[in-house]
Amino acid sequence: MPHETSNFLDAFPEFITGEQKKLAHIKESMGETSSQSVVVAVDRIFTGSTRLDGDAVVHFVKALCQVSLEELGAPTPRMFSLQKIVEISYYNMGRIRLQWSRIWEVLGEHFNKVGCNPNEDIAVFAVDSLRQLSMKFIEKGEFANFRFQKEFLRPFEHIMKKNRSPVIKDMVVRCITQMVNSQAKNIKSGWKNIFSVFHLAASDHDENIVEMAFETTKEIISQIYQKHFITVIDSFQDSVKCLSEFACNAGFPDTSMEAISLIRDCAKYVDEKPQMFQEHNLEDVTVCAEDRVWVRGWFPILFELSCIITRCKLDVRTRALTVLFEVVKNYGGSYSSHWWKDLFQIVFRIFDNMKLPEQQTESAVELNEIQAEKNEWMTTTCNHALYAIVDVFTQYFEILNPILLEDLYTQLHWCVQQDNEQLARSGTNCLENLVISNGPKLSSATWDKTCQCLLDIFHSTLPHALLSWRPPEHSPPHQQAGVPSSGDSRAFAGLLIRCVVQLELIQCIDNIVFFPATSKKEDQENLALAQAGDTVLPLTREQREDQGMYRHLMSSQLFTLLDCLMASHSFAKSFNSNHEQRNLLWKAGFKGSVKPNLLKQETQSLACALRILFRMLGDPSREEEWPQVQERLISVCRSGLEYFLSLPESHREAWTSLILLFLTNIHKMSDEQFAAHASNYYPFLCEIMCFNLKPELRAVLRRFFLRIGLVFNITHPSIRHHTSSTSSLPPGTHPRERLPSEQ
Repeated sequence: MPHETSNFLDAFPEFITGEQKKLAHIKESMGETSSQSVVVAVDRIFTGSTRLDGDAVVHFVKALCQVSLEELGAPTPRMFSLQKIVEISYYNMGRIRLQWSRIWEVLGEHFNKVGCNPNEDIAVFAVDSLRQLSMKFIEKGEFANFRFQKEFLRPFEHIMKKNRSPVIKDMVVRCITQMVNSQAKNIKSGWKNIFSVFHLAASDHDENIVEMAFETTKEIISQIYQKHFITVIDSFQDSVKCLSEFACNAGFPDTSMEAISLIRDCAKYVDEKPQMFQEHNLEDVTVCAEDRVWVRGWFPILFELSCIITRCKLDVRTRALTVLFEVVKNYGGSYSSHWWKDLFQIVFRIFDNMKLPEQQTESAVELNEIQAEKNEWMTTTCNHALYAIVDVFTQYFEILNPILLEDLYTQLHWCVQQDNEQLARSGTNCLENLVISNGPKLSSATWDKTCQCLLDIFHSTLPHALLSWRPPEHSPPHQQAGVPSSGDSRAFAGLLIRCVVQLELIQCIDNIVFFPATSKKEDQENLALAQAGDTVLPLTREQREDQGMYRHLMSSQLFTLLDCLMASHSFAKSFNSNHEQRNLLWKAGFKGSVKPNLLKQETQSLACALRILFRMLGDPSREEEWPQVQERLISVCRSGLEYFLSLPESHREAWTSLILLFLTNIHKMSDEQFAAHASNYYPFLCEIMCFNLKPELRAVLRRFFLRIGLVFNITHPSIRHHTSSTSSLPPGTHPRERLPSEQ
């Protein structure tokens, strides 16, 4: 000790007072002195530091820290000066904040270095000393508008971040936990450091460190928030970020789930105490009072949940996705319109992972793994998010429609174009649900955008490559016939998805215009009418159609949808007629062992188009468009019948319900309309009579020709009465549709 004291006195000659000079003189005169006397004298130097002015004490502290570093760096480290640093910190803690801030600027940096010392004993001493000082300092409280606790506790963050020793990390977390448990009521700006330390602990691999930090964080959220929320509010964003980090630690799935639940609890505090966020804004005065609850409350919650979704494995991100939309649905009623724009930027980030270009890799295994992960993401998370987005949009449609509908259509369009069948199907289904749920609220301009969106999706998902694909000139020698190569397999999978999407889009338009299941029931009724003889069947078609969006669509918009359907029908016809191309694809292994065809696309697209045209032609409110509708209907029907006559028998069977739909609706027309149509179709239908037809088709054709005899006055008067019982009915009425009183 005498040697250490002598070195210290030599290092600080400028601080030797008169008493110390006298002591030095005695030492020089006598050559030696008692060890105890020197210790007392040296102690007086440190206790006397309280009498130094602001500049002098800073110089004193700097010099003391320098000596401490030299002692700790010696081959045999000594902690004499480090202990004295702790002591002078106690002695000078009563100084005014400005002076103490300058002192701690030096001391804090010293604790940063010492706390990261590779010698664990030194680091333990430093952290424990820091703990004692912090506890003492926090006891004093903190005045409003001061932020010195944050500066004082910063070394804990530094040590936690830089020191890799599990022992030291554990000790830091224990120190902070003790601080929270004993001094929560006095902590103010220090909450930021506390959450920062726990944020670092949250990503650790040590179970004890993670569990201890999380349990304390949970106590803060569930207990301290209720009692002292006003003191924690400036660190609210830090607390949510901390919970997000716990949720993203893949090593502790139970903790992840609980952390997400705590984030949901944080949303309750924001909802219950919005005024606090408006009134207490000491960090950023540039945010207006009305937006503070969004910027400092809602946005951090929603943003961190989206981060969990993009960073975590399936089960955790699914839970985060569920909670995110729970929060939006439960509390979105209080959101301003520009908040919603920010929110949907967050939500659409969920899809951004899949929009990044694939990294070039030489390993087929790595490529397959990346593709598998991408497929899982699309099938699960993107799919889940898409339905949830549409639910939110429907719930808050009046607010969101004018500001975000086009963005949503763009997102749906992107989903439909992906080479993932589940996501592509979901894109069309969500678009259908959105329109059916909100169609009556759409303006004419919005309907224009909606129909244009459908048209764009139709055109962008037509599988054009089906008509142009050619096998490579030199197939690999190991490739078997009928087995596609790996490159072809991927291309074929994408084409198959586009074929599926076309069917989904056709059904989407049918469901939007006429309401789901309406057309299917109409086909069943048409078949039943053809088979029923004189049985009277009750009709409810008109009631079902009224549930659809037909009455909300202008004729120009319906024509746009017809363009979609006919483009799809024309493409399918072209492919089905191209037998050479179909054989090439078949031999290459496209669509399995069956020769590929697009029969469903061909027939369903035309059936939906016919339903729309027949409905428009029978709608008195669209009488002005009847000439245009009739011209288009005749053109479509003539083209369809001409094509039907060219088909082989196996192909014609797929048109059975389509021909029934066509003939049944023709038969329901008024005499004037029937005459115009029958004269165009008569020769084609005569040719059809030569085919081997099913009984139901023969039945409706019989009615058609009997009706021709009546309308064109061909039938002889002597048998007119007989045929009138089945054919001479009020205009637009089918024999099987007569009311019981007319039977």
